[in-house]
Amino acid sequence: MTLTIPDDVRAKAEIYVGDAAGQEKTLLLLQETGLPSGLLPLKDIIECGYVEETGFVWLRQRRKVDHYFAKAGRHVSYGAEVSAVADKGRLKKITGVKAKEMLIWVTLHEICVDDPPAGKLHCKAIGGLSRSFPVEAFEREGPPPPVAVAGRGVDVVANGNGAAAKEEEVTAKKEGAEEEKKEEAKEEAAPAAGDEEKTGDKEDATAAAVDKVEEKLKEMSTEVKHAEAVAAKN
Repeated sequence: MTLTIPDDVRAKAEIYVGDAAGQEKTLLLLQETGLPSGLLPLKDIIECGYVEETGFVWLRQRRKVDHYFAKAGRHVSYGAEVSAVADKGRLKKITGVKAKEMLIWVTLHEICVDDPPAGKLHCKAIGGLSRSFPVEAFEREGPPPPVAVAGRGVDVVANGNGAAAKEEEVTAKKEGAEEEKKEEAKEEAAPAAGDEEKTGDKEDATAAAVDKVEEKLKEMSTEVKHAEAVAAKN
């Protein structure tokens, strides 16, 4: 069953968007009405609306949540859409909440605490069935949810940080690519320098060989001249 909120009701409501804002408002509402802080253990809240004038509250979450209250020994199912009228010490006209009684699920229509307080919480189902449990069995365990700045603000900040991180990642990759290109250029330049050195060595060797040949030719020319001189004397 889809929960439809009339436009005139939405116009009068305080509407909180996003899980952080929804969790904060839910906890605050339970505190203001004097109900235990863990009574609505919803997850991934999409929207929370509250009309202060009438006490009407609605909550939308991404999917239904089945929660086990260990201290009370009870399974409770919270639909994707939950609504109620909040009053001092009670939630009445509840929709979207069921409790498991033995082997069957019963729809709850009211949850309240004793007035004056006696440490008991009473769950009333459609059909007249009622059960009482210690209030502390429904208190929240662990740290409170993070405080939201304003509605979608939390999501916007998260996306902004994600964009900044992405930009840093792109910059780092670009710098890394530039460094890699520089290293490759150095590696390519190194063999070239070696080739120049080898070429220089070859040229030096060739010049030395030419010098030796010229020196040998000079020696041979000297010997020929000496032989001709000796022959002329004879």
